[in-house]
Amino acid sequence: MTQKNDKLVILQMMFHLWGNTNSTNKMNGSAAENGVTKFKDINDKALKELKKFGYSHLYMTGLIEHATMEDLTALGIPKDHPDVVKGRCGSPFAIKDYYDVNPFFASDPSKRMEEFEAMVARVHKNGLKVVMDFVPNHVARVYHSDMKPAGVRDFGQDDDVNKGFDPHNNFYYLPHTQFQIPDGVNSPVKPEGPYIESPAKASGNDVFSSKPTIDDWFETVKLNYGVDILNGRSRHFDPVPSTWIKMVEILKYWSAKGVDGFRCDMAEMVPVEFWQYATSAIKKEYPEMVFIAEIYNPREYHNYIKVGGFDYLYDKVGLYDGLRRLVEQKHEATVEDITRVWQHESGDISEHMLRFLENHDEQRVNTPAFAKGNPFAAVPAMVVTATLHTGPVMIYFGQELGEKADGKEGFNQADDRTTMFDFWGVPSHQAWMNGGKFDGAGLTEEQKNLQAFYKGLLKFVNGSEAVQKGAFFDLQYIQNHEYDRRKVYSYLRYSENQKLVVVCNFDHYQEKNISLHIPDGAWSVMGLAPQGNYTLKGVYEAKGSQKINAKENISIKVAPNSAVIYEISSKK
Repeated sequence: MTQKNDKLVILQMMFHLWGNTNSTNKMNGSAAENGVTKFKDINDKALKELKKFGYSHLYMTGLIEHATMEDLTALGIPKDHPDVVKGRCGSPFAIKDYYDVNPFFASDPSKRMEEFEAMVARVHKNGLKVVMDFVPNHVARVYHSDMKPAGVRDFGQDDDVNKGFDPHNNFYYLPHTQFQIPDGVNSPVKPEGPYIESPAKASGNDVFSSKPTIDDWFETVKLNYGVDILNGRSRHFDPVPSTWIKMVEILKYWSAKGVDGFRCDMAEMVPVEFWQYATSAIKKEYPEMVFIAEIYNPREYHNYIKVGGFDYLYDKVGLYDGLRRLVEQKHEATVEDITRVWQHESGDISEHMLRFLENHDEQRVNTPAFAKGNPFAAVPAMVVTATLHTGPVMIYFGQELGEKADGKEGFNQADDRTTMFDFWGVPSHQAWMNGGKFDGAGLTEEQKNLQAFYKGLLKFVNGSEAVQKGAFFDLQYIQNHEYDRRKVYSYLRYSENQKLVVVCNFDHYQEKNISLHIPDGAWSVMGLAPQGNYTLKGVYEAKGSQKINAKENISIKVAPNSAVIYEISSKK
């Protein structure tokens, strides 16, 4: 299987929020009250602006139909019980029908699939690609597909519910029990009766209790991939479990509709053997399909790439965590964390790591918990995120505008994250949308300046051969005692036609005057003479040029919370 090595630039869009221009923001408001994105909102004007900004892929979170408190009975879709739905909109990861999209995204819900397909075609026409969520580990507590192709059997339809585990079952059961609503659930929509689930099923986060807690994934049910979780995790993969077969058919269904990639939710909770089975089957028919794994166990990284067939993995536990400590100015924070990351991921894995500073699960940068109200404090961290290696970089919508995410939306209780459970308007993003003009007329000067930083960085990334395809050399180990090894991080990115020096200053307050040493070995691997004379020219956030000699240290000045990039040239 051919692995990809593309410098994807991904925008994560929380789909139900992204195109919403309604700023009512009523607590626990419905789609009609607070507004919701329509497929038509992803129009040519919006897509042209996103392409111009530098994105290559749009990761649209929450497209597939999930459990919701919206009343969709007019479409023949049964109501979901509000006590097992998180938020008025519902969790994008509590899938109700793998073969459908959320009807409230469509201007004419009866033609929602046609509208989805037209949106995908618009994205492609504008030179962008679509990544959608594939949620393999769990479904809504009540799963029922009314859009499945002929002959497809629903998950659980043929299960023996009297067995806690059976390799032929799609779910795990707790025989002789009845599901109980967690303490603390207080739905804004009055239920028409009690929720009945008997026997109770295991919840999505491997909780085998008939009464999970409100902090569990109680709104979801764990899918069975042939692993007996309560009996030593014994594996039963022959014959191929029906869950495997059903999931591959779902992937083929969306692949045939023009989707370009799948971001696979909590991929490590599903056995790697399934991923080998699934990715090989899809790539046989769709060889350019991209698979991205949400995974948090570094010990499994090689396994999910080499065996599971993933193109890219989330780099949360490594780079994100280290960079966040630096931005927060934690006492123990040091740029040595970055060195440890690349050393751990070196060789044939670094290009498969997808880097980010924000996503829907993490707290926003511009919050008290993260950058403490100064989104520019993350500038050097974002430069490292985007340029450290050749793997993808992802930006969460509103990150480039310093979204504060300080509202109490409903189920989401002002936790420094943008809600994914509620219908809501995202203030900074709406200021950029400007009622559909997408011209940023409503942005403050600070927001415009931050946006300019992100746009400039992506422009540099997209135009740099060394960043796109080149190799990496860490310069930390060779610096003298005057070099600030806790706050300054320096490295080379180099290709045949471009040699770059990147210097990042994570100090919030002090400018750094650096005497940077590049060792003989670095000059040699770049294909340059270790005794030669060269020109050092500023190419990103650095002006001017200077003559340098490979045997002498280079004087570089870096302002607080900033990064500079220079290009080494043999030209006189």
